[in-house]
Formats: sequence, C-alpha cells, structure tokens
Amino acid sequence: MKNVRLVLGSGGARGMAHIGVIEELQKAGFVIKEVAGCSMGAIVGGLYCAGHMDEYKHWLISLSRFDVFKLLDFTLSSQGIVKGDRVFKAIEQLIGYHEIDKFTIPFTAVACDLIAREEIYFRSGSLFKALRASVAIPTIFTPVVDGQRQLVDGGVLNPLPMNLVKREPDEWLVAVNVNGNKADIKKVAAPVVNEEKAAYLRMLDHFRTQILRFDSKAEETVEKLGFFDLMNKSYDITLDRLTDLMIEMHKPDLVVEISRDACGVFEFYRANEIIEEGRIAFKKALEAKQAQ
Repeated sequence: MKNVRLVLGSGGARGMAHIGVIEELQKAGFVIKEVAGCSMGAIVGGLYCAGHMDEYKHWLISLSRFDVFKLLDFTLSSQGIVKGDRVFKAIEQLIGYHEIDKFTIPFTAVACDLIAREEIYFRSGSLFKALRASVAIPTIFTPVVDGQRQLVDGGVLNPLPMNLVKREPDEWLVAVNVNGNKADIKKVAAPVVNEEKAAYLRMLDHFRTQILRFDSKAEETVEKLGFFDLMNKSYDITLDRLTDLMIEMHKPDLVVEISRDACGVFEFYRANEIIEEGRIAFKKALEAKQAQ
C-alpha cells in the first residue's frame, strides 16, 4: 500500500468530486496520511478527517435545487451577498462539533487574511470556524471576522495548497484540481419546479435586482457580460495561474483534474453526477501514471 499526502483544491460545488477521488483512493489501496484543503476542498477534507464524509455525501445527494437555494442566507452586506451561517449550521447538526487537533489524520485548512494580505492556516481549534473562513469567496460570502483579521477563501492566495503537507520518501503527493479546462461530462437537465418553488426563484431574482441598483456601474457591466460572470472569470484567471505555479513548484506525483465546466459554483443538487466525475477522473489519472 502506498501512503498519500492529499491536497484538495477550491472550486465551489465542483469540489464534491473530491469525495469520489477519496473513495477511489481508498479502493485502490492507498493510505491517506495527511490532508490539506482550500474552500470546498477544505470542507471535504476536513469532514473526511473527522470521520464524517459518508454522512456529508448522503446529505449532499439528498439536496434538490430548491434545497440548495434555501440554504443560501442572503444579506445586503457590502462585503458579500451570502452569510453562509445557514449551511454550516445544517452541517454541524449533521455531524456535531469537532476540534481539528483531535483528528487522527493531520488536517490543514487555508484561508486568506485580507488585512495582513497573508495566508492563514488552521491546524487546530474549531473545524467549522476553519471551514467557514476557507470558503468565504470574496464578494459572494461575507468574510469571517477574527479579532483584527478578515478571513476569506484561501483560494485568493493558494487554491491548491501543496506547501501545507510534508511528503516523505516513498510517499505520493496527490493534488486534486477541480478547475481544469476540459469538459467531459454533460450537464443534466434542470428539474421542473412547482409554483411554490418558482415563486421563491422569482424572489431571488428580485433580490439580485435590488443589489444591482446600489451600483449603477455594476448594472452597466451586467448588460455587457454579467456582473457575477465578470467576477468569476476574473477570479478564474487568478486561480489558474496560481494553480499552475503550485503544480510546477511542488511537482505532485499525481494530479487529478476535473473540468471547471463540470458544474456551477452553487450546483450542489448535482452531487451524484459530480462525485462520479471525481471517481472517473482519478481512475484516468492513475491509469496514465501507471502506464508511464
């Protein structure tokens, strides 16, 4: 059996593919000795190290499109449009409270302090505090205020944190990048919504319109590209460049890539599909490695 130091990257709902990768790693006989994660990679990695990935997986699979919308606690804050408290309360109710330093498998989550402009590493303390900070995508989720620090998504500085694990001789460093550039899967058709759900979606659309009215420049931008599309594309360019640099610097033994086009940031209702994509991507990467 080969020991593995596992690094799970950021990527919103695409990060559900990390679950499939971990399952296939275990099936192939690999032993995960350490995990580091960013954003959604921190969530999956943290819950795996806490021994609750299976419960989280089944909960994700149970979510409908409407369930996902209900978990988004919108706010008019100038720092973000989603507070994120509701979804983490749901997860904590599912698995209970956990301290990172009690894990048998070492785990690190990475966030970014906007004030100090530096990476912040969580290796102890509350798991949920660490995860909430690590997933705080700027302008989408409100930052986590921790004393003088304002913490946001670690992907701002380190979307694939390979520097946070220590690869020993004869071990593999496995990196999972869910921001790849090639699409291999088909998007499933959106489910039909009933009138109650349709009314809820209309309310969300109205909410978005009200946000845009606060900034006329933002409204002009929507007409050209789409305000959130523009932010996402800009963020994606930075993620790509940082990810490429980390891979070049640390030279992982195995890189598993899932397409950025696999699903949208909030499409958690597609869990079965995306988890399977993780399984497929791992098998392809491992076969290619073994064929060398």
